[in-house]
Amino acid sequence: MERVRFGTKVTQNWKVWRKLPVIPVTILLLLIFAAIFANVITPYPPNEMSLTNRLTPPFFMSGGSLSHLLGTDNLGRDILSRMILGARVSLSVSLLVIAISSVIGTILGMVAGYLGGRFDALLMRVTDAALAFPALLIALLLGVALGPSFRTVVLALSALGWAPYARMMRGEVIKLRGEDFVAQARIIGSSPARIIIRHIFPNVVNTLVVLMTMSVGLVILIEASLSFLGAGIPPPTPSWGSMVSDGRNLFAQAWWISLFPSLAIGLVVLSGNFLGDWIRDKMDPKLRQL
Repeated sequence: MERVRFGTKVTQNWKVWRKLPVIPVTILLLLIFAAIFANVITPYPPNEMSLTNRLTPPFFMSGGSLSHLLGTDNLGRDILSRMILGARVSLSVSLLVIAISSVIGTILGMVAGYLGGRFDALLMRVTDAALAFPALLIALLLGVALGPSFRTVVLALSALGWAPYARMMRGEVIKLRGEDFVAQARIIGSSPARIIIRHIFPNVVNTLVVLMTMSVGLVILIEASLSFLGAGIPPPTPSWGSMVSDGRNLFAQAWWISLFPSLAIGLVVLSGNFLGDWIRDKMDPKLRQL
């Protein structure tokens, strides 16, 4: 009997592990690892130029070298080193933008959803206007007006990034404010602020986590687009978008300059979306598969 129980337990654990998004989580963990230890694991200084090694192909191609695993660009800078430091830039921008947007949007959405009335109507009209504007276009205009910099990118992406959080949180609060536990809190004299923080917010955390997770890839994609267009992270700081831009005119001759950063952007965006879908399925009882 003990053997049967042990075998059953192992089988159940294996089924749970099979359902985990191993590949997306691995990719995102590699991104985090590269961002944290970028200064330690980069083979070369990211901005170190060597004209004698310019346009060196990746190691698996003829003329490639193990000293430059992913090759070099037109200035002889190591592609792998620049991608590793670019991961730090992308993750830093993404985390800051998501932190700012989620805090502002969550507070506004929860207050509007609970209080209702004119404040709710006014906020929703502003939210509708923010969602109607193309985020990339507004970020590009701000980037051009204020000048490309790390601070400008964070400000530009946060300017409209709060709107999806506000709309989502408002909808969740409207569904919850009529529940019995909220009515009981009102009866015992709890203030609106206490009800929102103590009773409503814990019930919307799941939705907030899913939205934040799915925003990681989107923010990185927009940041890369701004850098590609010259309105994002200014050189010589490496970013994935600017690396793609550096190699666009040399794609026929040195395709690796643009291809590897493009693959990194695509993998991170897909990983964030897949992980967000998985978290949503696990946290939503209606979608959870037992």
